[in-house]
Amino acid sequence: MADFNIHILGCGSAFPTTRHMATSQIVNLRDKLYMIDCGEGTQVQMRHMRIKFNRLNHIFISHLHGDHCFGLPGLISTLGMLGRTGDLFIHAPKGIEDYLQPILNLFNKGLPFRIQLNQIDASRQALIMEDRSMEVYSIPLNHRTPTCGFLFAEKQKEAHLIREMIDFYQIPIKCLCQIKQGADYTAPNGEIIPNNRLTLPAEPAKRYAYCSDTAYFPTIIPIISNVDLLYHEATFAEAEKERAKETYHSTAAQAAEIAKRANVKKLVIGHFSARYEDDTILKTEAIRVFPDTILAKEGLVLPVE
Repeated sequence: MADFNIHILGCGSAFPTTRHMATSQIVNLRDKLYMIDCGEGTQVQMRHMRIKFNRLNHIFISHLHGDHCFGLPGLISTLGMLGRTGDLFIHAPKGIEDYLQPILNLFNKGLPFRIQLNQIDASRQALIMEDRSMEVYSIPLNHRTPTCGFLFAEKQKEAHLIREMIDFYQIPIKCLCQIKQGADYTAPNGEIIPNNRLTLPAEPAKRYAYCSDTAYFPTIIPIISNVDLLYHEATFAEAEKERAKETYHSTAAQAAEIAKRANVKKLVIGHFSARYEDDTILKTEAIRVFPDTILAKEGLVLPVE
């Protein structure tokens, strides 16, 4: 399993069904967890998938429609009962405080941790979160309410030391960190040992883009160009193309067209309308445009590679 994975907790659209849960995902980068959207049932799905609650520090909400955020109060309450003490960061479009604060005031008084709200301007691309491992950018989308997707960009890892060369030149431990970061080594006799003799390049950094909910919106293509994995909503089949336009959603073929034009490596489609008893009709329409397409489903773990 790769060290950068996407866990699908739910991939249904607004109307509840017995086939799909409301939208939610976990981005797992070397056991650091980031949640995208938090529909009803999210924390139950986390239990089913044995995802550790205490490793979750950042939650990203794409927009304030219930199927993407109604699970938040319950999850916050559970984190309190589990004795969480570290801050929880919630990144969401403006209005998240108006939704969340009254619920917290009523049901979650005395939480043992602080909730830090980062209200996003959903109309523009921006860096909205950064830590030692990851940068997260907003992606402006086209929906009925202010909505943004998210681009998760892994930071480049350090180079790999060639142990035989480190031993041959008897390089002190205190110098290894700088060498991994690209520095040459100056030996005691003044000889400069070039970095490329001491290291091997690290694997290229990976990127994952999440785009839901949105109408067909080619404006996002430069932002998500060449990502390793793209999740794009595919609420409707082509027969409901006009319905997709009216509701500011996408068809599976439109999602595939975005993936094709953005030259992404792999596409996963989700946010399926409740009208489809069998989602394979959506996959069939998508792969005609972009062959490397898979269907999201609850419990699926996708490596970003």
